[in-house]
Parts: sequence; C-alpha cells; structure tokens
Amino acid sequence: MESHTEKILVVDDEASIRRILETRLSMIGYEVVTAADGEEALETFRRTDPDLVVLDVMMPKLDGYGVCQELRKASGVPVIMLTALGDVADRITGLELGADDYVVKPFSPKELEARIRSVLRRVDKVGASGIPSSGVIQVSSIKIDTNKRQVYKGNERIRLTGMEFSLLELLVSRSGEPFSRSEILQEVWGYTPERHVDTRVVDVHISRLRAKLEDDPTNPELILTARTTGYFFRRITESGEE
Repeated sequence: MESHTEKILVVDDEASIRRILETRLSMIGYEVVTAADGEEALETFRRTDPDLVVLDVMMPKLDGYGVCQELRKASGVPVIMLTALGDVADRITGLELGADDYVVKPFSPKELEARIRSVLRRVDKVGASGIPSSGVIQVSSIKIDTNKRQVYKGNERIRLTGMEFSLLELLVSRSGEPFSRSEILQEVWGYTPERHVDTRVVDVHISRLRAKLEDDPTNPELILTARTTGYFFRRITESGEE
C-alpha cells in the first residue's frame, strides 16, 4: 500500500462522492477533509491548510469557480476541479481562474487518484536539468529561483501556483528548444492527451504565465510560440542571462 502524508480537501455537494473519495483516498494514505458547499470549503481550507483541493464546480452558496478565485487570492495550493459540464469553454474557465487540472464527471476514482499523484509529485519536484547550479536564472527583469520556487519581476514577487512554476521550470530547463503541447502535458501534468482538447490545459496555463511575466502578454518576449509545435522559453546562456 502506498504511503502519503499529504492532506486533501474534497469539496462536493453530493454526499456519495464525498464518501467514495474520502474512503479511497484515506485507504491509500492521504489525510482527507471534506466540505459540502463553497462557503464551507473556504472555512475548512483556512482551518485545515490542505496540500491539494479537489473542487466540484456546481455547488450551492458559492460555486467552484468562486471558491477557486478566493483561494488564488492568497494561496497557490494545487486545485483539481470536478466538472459535469459538457461545454469545453466552461471547463477552461476553471483553468483560467487558477485551477491546475480538471476531471470530467462521471469519472473513474483511479483516474482522479492518478491526477492527484501527478500534481503533487510535480509541485514538489525541484532541480530540472539545464538549470544553473545556483538555481537562480535572471532574464531581463525576471528572476527565477528554482530552489525556493519563487519568481520576481524587478523587486516584486510574482505569485505562481505550483503547476505554473513547474511549467515555467520545464520551459527554462531547455530554453530555446520547443516543447510540443503533448510533451508538456506529459512532463508537467503526468498524463498523455487522449483528445485534442486535453492540450487546452497547456494553452491556458501558458496564457496565465504570460499574463504574469510578460510586459505585453499579446506580444510575448519570454515564453514564445513554436509554430505548429508548442512553446519554448527564449534562449538563456549558462550565466543565466540571455
């Protein structure tokens, strides 16, 4: 049996889903706390300080989008959204608000467990190849500290979620070389896309990174698009400067 020490907050207004996930996740060693609506989710989050949140979209009092927005005001905790919505645009909304991934209902508990493992593993991962031994990279006004997993723009610290930092770290580790969307999804999220729409997770996170790091996100100078391929970070020399 696997052994985990992480705490997971499961938020869903369906008691049966809460029970199933609490039982399964507890059996493989996670500590699990639950909430039945958005307001309870925020209170439970503040009280228990979980390592990851599994968050349903459609809930009473405050929906999952609202909860995610509130969490992102003060925390980079990983968030996996559960959605029964058929419209891809609605699922993308969760990512744009700061969720790290989404799973569509009805879902396989094993799939969700795999997504949880992947997100937690990637958020905790440090030391990608191609990173200077100091762990600090300076590109124009951007300083990336891979040891502390922090990013600064000038003197201002830029708040990134764990997955956003892992995506940035991956791109920087092979600066100047393009990654395909599928490769990014496999490396950062830990699964292979089954449908073309799966790679939208990557596109939305790239958009969020650009909005936080670029002077003009519509005309990026750091995170560039490789036509017909994917994305790459502009080339960095060994000293950490371009």
